[in-house]
This record gives sequence, structure tokens and C-alpha cells, in this order.
Amino acid sequence: MSRSSLPLRRCVGVALFNSKGLVFVGRRRSQGAEPDSMPHRWQMPQGGIDRDEEPIDAARRELKEETGVHSIELLGEAPDWFDYLFPPEILARTRNGKYGGQTQLWFAFRFLGDDSEINLSPPGHKPEFDAWRWAPLAETPSLIVPFKRDVYSQVTKAFARYAG
Repeated sequence: MSRSSLPLRRCVGVALFNSKGLVFVGRRRSQGAEPDSMPHRWQMPQGGIDRDEEPIDAARRELKEETGVHSIELLGEAPDWFDYLFPPEILARTRNGKYGGQTQLWFAFRFLGDDSEINLSPPGHKPEFDAWRWAPLAETPSLIVPFKRDVYSQVTKAFARYAG
């Protein structure tokens, strides 16, 4: 079965803006075979939508699970779902080959808290990131793995009005 014939996993993505209009990016923890020096490990929070969960609720949950952040206000929602396919080497080791890629609905939030609220190891959750920083939104497509760049370019366009 080709990856394009497999279903897409429904997910959310979060662009978290600080008061200066910069977005949160986290550096993905290395996954065993990946060296710590591997490029393009930076991304915005994202994750799957649980059964019977609304996308906005999934976005809030994923943000809290991955960053500990809860002091937020909704700025906006992307106008469309953005899709990408997994490259063959990722497909072979991701989700047991059940999905050919992901379809994501993105949300923009304003961070109302202090940077000390950010916790990459919140209780009860396996850490996704090993470092974080604030970055210009326009920089994010160059930080992400190549197969997600088109999605990040679409997110950049959708949320440009919130960027500093």
C-alpha cells in the first residue's frame, strides 16, 4: 500500500506568540538513531486529536502537555487543514505504518504568562523537547524537517498578522 493511499492522522498545531510577536519553538529530543546535532529538529507544538475531542481542546491539551503552558488566549485558527505525507523512512517506523501522513488544523495563541511557566517536563508526560526558544515566525520553515516545510510556510502565511 502506498503512503498516498493510507489515511492521514488528524492533528493540531500551535503557534504560541509572546508579547514581542515571536513564536515558541522546541527542539525535538533525539530519537535513538538521530544524532543530537541533526538539523531541523526545531518545531512548534503539535499532536494528535483524541477520539471525540474538539480540535481547539486538543490544541490546548497538546500545548500544556508539551510545554506546561496554560496562560493563553486564542488569537485565531488557520483557514484550512494542512497536510503532509511521511517520507518512506519515517513511514516505516511511525504509527506502525497505519497513516501515510498527517492533516493538521493550526491555532494561534498569545502567551499571557511568564517564561518561567514553560516546563518541558510537565508531570505525567514524556518530554517531547530538550530545549526551547522564541523565534520569528518567518524563520520556522527553515527550522523544521523538510517534509513539513510546506505546512510551516502555510502556517506562516495564515498567522503573519500576529508576528512581531
